[in-house]
Amino acid sequence: MFEVDGTVEGGGRRGRLKLPHGVVETPVFMPVGTVASVKAVEQGVLETLGGDGVGAQIILANTYHLYLRPGHELVRRMGGIHEFMSWDRPMLTDSGGFQVFSLSKLRKITPDGVEFRSHLDGSKHFFSPEHSMGVQIALGADVMMVFDECVETPASWERTRESMGLTHAWAQRSKDFFAEHKQEVPWFEKLNGSTQSLFGIVQGGMYADLRQESAERLVEMDFPGYAIGGLAVGEPREVTREMIARTLEHLPKDKPRYVMGVGYPDEIEEYAKMGVDMMDCVLPTRAGRHGLLFVRDKGGAVQRMNIKKLEFAEDQRPIDENCSCLVCRRYTRAYLRHLYAAGEPLSAVLNSVHNLAFYLDTMIRVRGELKAGY
Repeated sequence: MFEVDGTVEGGGRRGRLKLPHGVVETPVFMPVGTVASVKAVEQGVLETLGGDGVGAQIILANTYHLYLRPGHELVRRMGGIHEFMSWDRPMLTDSGGFQVFSLSKLRKITPDGVEFRSHLDGSKHFFSPEHSMGVQIALGADVMMVFDECVETPASWERTRESMGLTHAWAQRSKDFFAEHKQEVPWFEKLNGSTQSLFGIVQGGMYADLRQESAERLVEMDFPGYAIGGLAVGEPREVTREMIARTLEHLPKDKPRYVMGVGYPDEIEEYAKMGVDMMDCVLPTRAGRHGLLFVRDKGGAVQRMNIKKLEFAEDQRPIDENCSCLVCRRYTRAYLRHLYAAGEPLSAVLNSVHNLAFYLDTMIRVRGELKAGY
């Protein structure tokens, strides 16, 4: 499933993740398609927006949101998430744990699972590890995530360890249910009998000893891949980096390692060079919708451009003169500022396309550097 082609000093490595819907070159950034849609970006564009013309290798969808709307059983009847949204490349679904965590005033956690109210209409629902697995099996993504609890930040050591214990118990229940039901996705028969893969999620908050304990416990369960969750939730960047570094020490070197929900372009580059194989974040499209664009200065450092500023009203340059994305090849800063000021939907589309291309091109460059050994 995962092959490491080479590792450099510092831990960064190039690899290949073989999934039912294709091979993913790592390290990889995965655009987030929360409700089976990467916001403002059509699937055909996603396939080609990178500087290499290949585009996104793998994207995410969200179990919680798709469960509420349109419903996982409907997606199953439509032939699974790939057929439903016309995406024939790999996909990962998260478990819904983080979204339920975000509903702090609308949920009740017990050892059995989480009772919560929908953010859409207030209706009551219950997610257990088994239910999350059932929903994800129905959706049919290539990679599924165990159901976990993400602790708030800041949280005491005692509260964090209690939460971590719940995550471990739920991970085992997720694994057991998946092992029993993973053959229930009929369309995977078209893919040489391939099945979905289930990754574990390391928790432990901002405590290195708990991160180590969580990683070691999950490695004992023998998952085909491991995620590092519960980060980028308000802690300082240096703490995020430390928790990633301390956790990587205890994860297998022959399996993919995924940091969930990070980060800015310079952060994903840094984490990739530490040995992280997979990352995702909503930031490229969220920033784009708010008129924030990523560029590099003459020294190569990442900067954020606020296209709303008056100074760009007559600027005929592209967003980034060194970017080869379809937006920078065709449109000026002046036009993009006009679109935003006029409230045109095309503003969100073009800004998001550029930002996603910027992220994907960052990973293309990093993979090249790792191949060359820096």
